[in-house]
Amino acid sequence: MREITVEQYIQMDKAVPVDVRSPIEFEECSIPGAVNVPLFTNEERVEIGTLYKKEGSDAAKWRAMEMVSPKIPSMLGKIRDLKNEGYQPVIYCWRGGMRSKSVATFLTYAGVSFPRLVGGYRAYRQYILENTAGLIPDQSVVLHGMTGVGKTDVLKVLNERGYPVIDLEEMAGHRGSIFGSFGMGDGSTQKTFDALLYQALSEVKGSSYIIMEAESKRIGKVVQPDELLDTKKTGIHIDMFAGMESRVQRILRDYVEPYKQEEWFKPKVSESLVFIKKRLKDPEIRAQLEEAVEKENYELLIKLLLEHYYDPRYAFKQHDYEGQFHHVHADDVEAAAEAVIKIIETQNAPVL
Repeated sequence: MREITVEQYIQMDKAVPVDVRSPIEFEECSIPGAVNVPLFTNEERVEIGTLYKKEGSDAAKWRAMEMVSPKIPSMLGKIRDLKNEGYQPVIYCWRGGMRSKSVATFLTYAGVSFPRLVGGYRAYRQYILENTAGLIPDQSVVLHGMTGVGKTDVLKVLNERGYPVIDLEEMAGHRGSIFGSFGMGDGSTQKTFDALLYQALSEVKGSSYIIMEAESKRIGKVVQPDELLDTKKTGIHIDMFAGMESRVQRILRDYVEPYKQEEWFKPKVSESLVFIKKRLKDPEIRAQLEEAVEKENYELLIKLLLEHYYDPRYAFKQHDYEGQFHHVHADDVEAAAEAVIKIIETQNAPVL
């Protein structure tokens, strides 16, 4: 049975982490790109843990063997299929203990041998936390702008053209506003965000700068590292602006159109407005917001929110940054992306 360190795993070509933990553990955190081939279901894991506490190690191991035995051919087949597809499976569990060792042993007995990650996910997480700061370039290009001006759209265009883009909202599973989680599930855990950030920075390693949005330290449920925030403060700052109509239409496209027919949508909008209404002093505006939701007039709702909630708060955010701000009109996303590229060139940042 071959064992490899996290450093060796990161250097592997076409490696696919095979996570043998239970589905609930996998959902909470995993190595990016991992495939879940669980040794135990969530319920089985609980049962074994309870048995271990009540009757001891031997009883728990025997029960585990009874549970796992019928699954072995199917599990090994899934892992072998990855190899047949041209990937290099790497087996891991929480801390490189009995679960990953058992699966690696089963594979060896079956005539196929794949490496096991020493220390498991815990060692991987420790490694990325220790090494993320070292991957952050000294220079950054930071996109600012009010809600709906198209910052994420411009980032996507730049990414498609090969520029070193870091999409923090995508990693966080949250768009950074009251409605930021709409259509994005429950959002990333801190562990998942940290892993995705490390991976993204690794992919642009060697670039002297990165391009990203001017997000607050907290995005949804996750927090950015201080080193990344420090890089943003002194970066090349680009303030994007767009007309109210194009902003409203972008927000409708991203937040409303894909989900408005879902039964959860309208109640979730009402629930999300509770916090906003507490911070709006004008009772007439609060009443207009409630009426817009009731009548499902989401275009008016968005316009009211921009004018009376989001836009008045935006000016204060720029005070957190140092240096000159460049301005880009963003009604046309492609033209805005070209303008950003031109600014990068004129500021002597290397362009790929």
